[in-house]
Amino acid sequence: MTAVYDTPVVLDRREGPYGEVVLRRHGVLLQIIANGCFLMDTSDGRSERLLVDAARAALDGRAAPAVLIGGLGVGFSLAHAAADPGWGRITVVEREPAVIDWHRDGPLAEISAGALADPRTTIVRADLLAYVNETSDTFDALCLDIDNGPGWTVTEDNGSLYSPAGLAACARVLRPGGVLAVWSAEPSPEFEGTLRNAGFQQVRTEEVPVARGVPDAVHLAVRPG
Repeated sequence: MTAVYDTPVVLDRREGPYGEVVLRRHGVLLQIIANGCFLMDTSDGRSERLLVDAARAALDGRAAPAVLIGGLGVGFSLAHAAADPGWGRITVVEREPAVIDWHRDGPLAEISAGALADPRTTIVRADLLAYVNETSDTFDALCLDIDNGPGWTVTEDNGSLYSPAGLAACARVLRPGGVLAVWSAEPSPEFEGTLRNAGFQQVRTEEVPVARGVPDAVHLAVRPG
């Protein structure tokens, strides 16, 4: 078995529209690094699956709900959504062409190939904030996993997504009673307050314990209606 302290091997390195993105292998794990910041790896996926499951559970029992997933990442959220026949349309917005390529023709296909082949799945190459401001589509759930949390964004401009204006744009693409679920590397009571101030209801946080440090978190909120 490969030791965890072995040196990571870079599989691909690209200059994307928002800076450098790297895919590397560390032992059995695949890791995504953006501008030198560790984003995620294939070690677990519990909190990414919770992101999808908690959003589904918070819906009002509507049939074949449509879900918008912000961020393709290593593919855990997409794969988990596609494994649930109860979801209807599954749309994933990803702004990094390299990440999409790694799933379609690269090492991350081992996680997402089945989900990408699912006829419910559509991949949109776009910046999420621009997408939620411009699209005419609406969804029953919006699952955000594009940063390490509201207070730890990959790029500075991502911070506006968690502002009142950004959350208003998220609410715009949600149908009445729709659910916003936001992944975070740590719970944020301050962000809960921001969600309430933005007009969301039933705001709460679910936590996933990790081996060391603070738990991962999924912030949940419901659009009134």
